Amino acid sequence: MYYENKVVWITGASSGIGEALAYALNEKGARLILSARRTDELERVKSNCKGDPDNIAVLPLDLTDTDLLAGNAKQAESLFGSVDILFNNGGISQRALALEAELDSVRRLMEINFFGTIALTKAIVPGMIERGHGHVVVTSSVMGKFGTKYRSAYAASKHALHGWFDCLRQEVIDQGVDVTLVCPGYVKTDITKNAITADGSKFDKMGSAHKEAMTPEQFADKLLPKVSAGKEEIYIAGREIWAVYLKRVFPSLLNKILRRIKVT
Repeated sequence: MYYENKVVWITGASSGIGEALAYALNEKGARLILSARRTDELERVKSNCKGDPDNIAVLPLDLTDTDLLAGNAKQAESLFGSVDILFNNGGISQRALALEAELDSVRRLMEINFFGTIALTKAIVPGMIERGHGHVVVTSSVMGKFGTKYRSAYAASKHALHGWFDCLRQEVIDQGVDVTLVCPGYVKTDITKNAITADGSKFDKMGSAHKEAMTPEQFADKLLPKVSAGKEEIYIAGREIWAVYLKRVFPSLLNKILRRIKVT
């Protein structure tokens, strides 16, 4: 019942986890605002949803255009009168050695994963505070808790999200706004194929670990009950979840393990 008739805005809704969330939330009776860059893909997702199409709106946006996101937020609020839940799900990954990654590619990744996410949140949370309720959900990663080779900027962006949203939670919890950070492990999406390399070009390969990972639909089914339960931080992963706990208790051991394993 948590999602029924709630207005839920999903970024990164054109594929992967965002698309799966759209279908799952649609079945739970939520009114949806679907956002990503590709309008045609958003329309495809909308057409695959069941029920009344008037309860699903398409709102294209680009998280790198941070100056436009406040206007996008006003558009979103005007579609159904408010936004009750914001799923900050848009983002990209990286496959590049730290010393080889060009600063322009690092800035682009940070612009999408961090600055775009916080700009959209800053634009939408005041309305939640005014109404006395709201929920911000952020797709981070287990990489927000530790780092491996080839993902320096990606891990940095996810660590930054945890710092910023942990602070935001303390500032808005007494005003009725919940903040949930979600840490997926490997999910079978195109995130590796779409990852950027050292010069900013597309990696265009599927990571070996992602081939055998859980599907986005399985991930969404596990995630939504935890979000509705008000969890502040959620981990959904396979064996890679143990790295999160090793980092807390035996960080030196984790570093030794990560140095030896194959990372793709």
